[in-house]
Amino acid sequence: MTRTTARRDHPRRLFRDRREAGRVLADLLSAYRGRTDVIVLGLARGGIPVAFEVAAALQAPLDAYIVRKLGAPGREEFAVGALARGGRVVLNDDVVRGLGVTPAQLREVAEREGRELARRESVYRSGRPPLQVAGKVVILVDDGLATGASMRAAVLALREDEPAQIVVAVPAAPESTCREFAGMVDDLVCASMPTPFFAVGESFWDFTQVTDDEVRTLLATPTTAATESTPESPAMAVSAAAVDAPDGIPPAEVLDALIGDARIVLIGESSHGTHEFYAARAEITKWLIEHKGFTAVAAEADWPDAYRVNRYVRGQGDDVSAEGALSGFERFPGWMWRNDVVRDFVTWLREHNGRATEHRVGFYGLDLYSLHRSMDEVITYLEGVDPAAAARARARYACFDHATADDGQAYGYAAAFGAGPSCEREAVAQLVEVHRDAISYLRHDGLVAEDELFCAQQNAQTVRNAEEYYRAMFSGRVTSWNLRDRHMAQTLDALLSHLDRHRGIGGQPARIVVWAHNSHVGDARATEVGADGQLTLGQLVRQRHGADSRLIGFSTYRGTVTAADEWGGVAHRKTVRPALPGSIEELFHETGKEAFFVAMHDDGPAAEALETIRLARAIGVIYLPATERQSHYYHVRPADQYDAMIHIEHTRALQPLDPTSVWIAGQTPETYPSGL
Repeated sequence: MTRTTARRDHPRRLFRDRREAGRVLADLLSAYRGRTDVIVLGLARGGIPVAFEVAAALQAPLDAYIVRKLGAPGREEFAVGALARGGRVVLNDDVVRGLGVTPAQLREVAEREGRELARRESVYRSGRPPLQVAGKVVILVDDGLATGASMRAAVLALREDEPAQIVVAVPAAPESTCREFAGMVDDLVCASMPTPFFAVGESFWDFTQVTDDEVRTLLATPTTAATESTPESPAMAVSAAAVDAPDGIPPAEVLDALIGDARIVLIGESSHGTHEFYAARAEITKWLIEHKGFTAVAAEADWPDAYRVNRYVRGQGDDVSAEGALSGFERFPGWMWRNDVVRDFVTWLREHNGRATEHRVGFYGLDLYSLHRSMDEVITYLEGVDPAAAARARARYACFDHATADDGQAYGYAAAFGAGPSCEREAVAQLVEVHRDAISYLRHDGLVAEDELFCAQQNAQTVRNAEEYYRAMFSGRVTSWNLRDRHMAQTLDALLSHLDRHRGIGGQPARIVVWAHNSHVGDARATEVGADGQLTLGQLVRQRHGADSRLIGFSTYRGTVTAADEWGGVAHRKTVRPALPGSIEELFHETGKEAFFVAMHDDGPAAEALETIRLARAIGVIYLPATERQSHYYHVRPADQYDAMIHIEHTRALQPLDPTSVWIAGQTPETYPSGL
């Protein structure tokens, strides 16, 4: 098993080792770089390798801060408190009482740990006095927090030395512990907060115990002296590997080398409202259709709405214009598909199909929000081929009428909490019947009849999966997310099989381009959300299709974006804040390039930079700049998340076909409240 494969199979293990975790923290602490009043203290022993990387990156002095855990008698791994330098003892009174630990037992444990603390002080410093912290900004670093007893003792003891500020920085900790420390110190950096949190070591691939010799070596290594030769920066390495991609469109030879014989190419976007992402994706897709034989576009869109577009681009249906074909996208957020770029692409696709002598290219939806519209589509189809079956479908789907019309969320709430019936049995029964009677519905030869049957079957499948999804919305975010991405993967596989049947005996396999957000396109196993058990369409495609798939992500540093303030809200044209320190966007910004392509599996100098854990920004249909860090960033390992990325430094908002007065009025101010 390769290292890459292993990382993907264990998403909770975010950091290779403590040293990498330290480099991630250093990026997040970049505001302290170069300051003469900053010192870094690592909690010995595990925090020292982490702290060394922080101190070296910040060009700050490094020292050890020794804290000893006070273990419960007979259960030494269970902390009842901690002992810090100067004899400061911090106890968890609730745990002490709960375990019935006596004062005599506490004294015995404290005396034993005190002797070990004194030994380490002597061994680690080799006679060097501790750094003076009075009036300094002190960054306390550990390899992680569980209960936080050791760090709490360190903070309380450190206060007695009167530093100007205390900053706590750790690679991993439970959210509850981070919230507790946020109220205790002047600044706090928790790089990741796995949910659920099991143990600090679960966030590391290598969590080997740090030795005394390693501590001595690191403490004796200068972190403030300038090196004789400046190593190549990560940005310089990426710049050397990058290929210029004007307007986000790589050269044809670069695309050809990346795609090869892949059947499925997933192209992402880091927001649902950026013009350049849509425009570049459309141009890349045109090239894939014309030069690589791709036969379908499958989008993060509802099946019935996208199928109306499919009919139009294939010369079927009643619509006479691309804008008319897109009018079915009425559900929020309409601008995702009712925009000038998609309109122009749909127009091009119809013209392309008009020139095609063989296989026409289709346009399909993968999403499942269309509960009620899909029901209507099933009934409409059956009325044309089997009126009796249509009546049975209408009776089954009437179960959903107890909820608010065309409101899947209202149905899900009622079904989940017993305020209304569950319609699962009816949805499943209808799906089974549509598939069971498929052959009898194909009374006429030809692809049109088969396509319409397939459309009805997918609508019935969507009803079944949407019913489950809306019920799951109220049982947990991860559950509902996974149901949605599994549905998209299931629909994609069904579409592949359907299109393969159309190729005939000896025909080439169907090839599909997928348009979706980065958060669906990227492999979840390379992100911190994978630790929650979350999966993605990109992950499922890689697992099922392997080398036949390619995942491409997009990023931007700043600009404007079309987004709402809340779900169902009005589209605004908003300013996108410059990317945060420690992010993949900042790394790409530092290359100085305006637009470029970079392969993720480069064995050259960019490999280490792309394999390092970094923050990545994800803006969906809602953008909340005042809470930028919490709302829109998560940790990723880019080299494992994608096969390639395309960066566009400055981007602008996507133009809706129906812009509101709010959108036309412009954008929000460049200044925002400070927020994480």
